[in-house]
Amino acid sequence: MMRKLLYALAATTLLITSWAHAAPELRSDHPERYTVVKGDTLWDISGRFLSEPWYWPEIWHVNPQVANPHLIYPGDLLALVYIDGKPRITKVASNNGVVKLSPKVRSEQIDTPIPAIPLDAIGSFLTDTRIVSHELIDAAPYVLEGKDSRILTGAGDRVYARGKKPADKVGLFRRSKEFVDPDTGEFLGLEARSIARGNVVAEDGDILTLDLTRSSEEVRIGDRLLVNEDRRLTTSFVPSSPDREVEGKMISVDGGVTQIGQYNVVAINRGSREGLEAGNVMAILKAGNLARDPVTNEIVELPSERAGLLMVFQVYEKMSYGLILKATRSLTVGDKVTNP
Repeated sequence: MMRKLLYALAATTLLITSWAHAAPELRSDHPERYTVVKGDTLWDISGRFLSEPWYWPEIWHVNPQVANPHLIYPGDLLALVYIDGKPRITKVASNNGVVKLSPKVRSEQIDTPIPAIPLDAIGSFLTDTRIVSHELIDAAPYVLEGKDSRILTGAGDRVYARGKKPADKVGLFRRSKEFVDPDTGEFLGLEARSIARGNVVAEDGDILTLDLTRSSEEVRIGDRLLVNEDRRLTTSFVPSSPDREVEGKMISVDGGVTQIGQYNVVAINRGSREGLEAGNVMAILKAGNLARDPVTNEIVELPSERAGLLMVFQVYEKMSYGLILKATRSLTVGDKVTNP
């Protein structure tokens, strides 16, 4: 019994060690150097060099002799070099075709760093969507009506709200989806969607007067006022594997579609409390079909099959948003996600 236990412990230790220290594998057709072009993403570039792009942090080498060594811009030259016998990708300067680690001065930065994934697919989720509690949204001031008793209003209009002023500058939000864990029934969060922004210009007791400065949709009675957060698009996260084993499910897809494919945004029922971070890549597993055993007449579930990849880009405590990067089969809500 003790010998079996020791064997099991040794096997588990070996499995954990190999998982934690897995080395990045270069593609057989990888380039020796690559010039970044506008429209590239870090995921694209990593996939040019690596068979498994989520190992980018393991192979990226920060070259202190170039400007902004942690960021990659269009026009930058990347090269595959070997440091202490190990392959590394780094930003370099070229001189007569010879790659060397030498200074490179960027006199005026016009371009922005390339993002990890296409920002046009996720921008609204980074800047205009929040996950909040019922308590927060229920306690927030709400729109009573627009000027001249109008029901629908937009940018440039004046509206009236009731409640305690959250700030001078506010965002107007509308309840969207409620997320619940499909396995445990736990409430994960309420999606609040940004509709407009405005300035509170007067208070009369608990009646607020505000002027709308911008709107993406018409403001309606009942929309809620929250503190206006200046949330900018972030390009700082990089493709990576989660630091620990994570298993979850896709619980929702943006846009109300039934079949999920590349560049769809999905919600998953795992967040920061499970160790997820922005940039983490997860494999998507398609649940196996149910089959009847012809001998025992039992119903058995066939093994799950790998069907795609997603990258987590916005993390909350109990849930996260991810972008589908690859789909080899039609995906649906309920499909499993796990370490790549």
